[in-house]
Amino acid sequence: MEMLQTAEFWIGLLKIIWINIILSGDNAVVIALAARSLPPHQQKKAIFFGSGAAVVLRILLTVVAAWLLELKGLQIIGGLLLLWIGAQLLSEQDEDEGETKEYGSLMAAVRTILIADLVMSLDNVIAVAAAAKGSMTLLILGLAISIPMVIFGSTLMIKLMERFPVIVVFGACLIGWVGGETIVSDVLLRDTLQAAPWLHYAGALVGALAVYLIGKRLQKKSVAEPGETPS
Repeated sequence: MEMLQTAEFWIGLLKIIWINIILSGDNAVVIALAARSLPPHQQKKAIFFGSGAAVVLRILLTVVAAWLLELKGLQIIGGLLLLWIGAQLLSEQDEDEGETKEYGSLMAAVRTILIADLVMSLDNVIAVAAAAKGSMTLLILGLAISIPMVIFGSTLMIKLMERFPVIVVFGACLIGWVGGETIVSDVLLRDTLQAAPWLHYAGALVGALAVYLIGKRLQKKSVAEPGETPS
């Protein structure tokens, strides 16, 4: 209990809260984008299960994140996965319009959330672990604090997306931005990135543009394909 009375503990906790506020935003966007394709009564379940499973993943990642980030090519694969997820979520944008909307499945939404969060949480976990400075109490608190933040953020984002559909485009492009950052941050490109730091932003921008262009192309393709005759 003496540790709780030290200034270092409270400073560390404030750092972790601030890191979670900054870094949980993109995770909330992914969860909101995946959950919005579900019927209203299943959206809360997707947010709850997705957020809970994501936190469990973060606990596991805390042990191996630093090692995983040193594996050559892993972040390139993860970044490409994010680009595909962002494009897929964007391609579903128009499916939400009208009374004949087709809903997705809960398991598919949770699976999308887990895959995206697995990739996006690597750097987040490293940042929180660094702020905790080896304190398991701070680390657990940091992970616990992230749960309500992601749940609240996801719920708010779904409501905003329903009111302002353009946010879906920005959200998908944000996933692409993170995907581009993840790709250029891979160990294989570390020396190149150090020599030309601007490539970090260039890669992120290319990722966002790729998601937008691929997502819109998939969207047009799904509309152009002959569908089944409505019953």
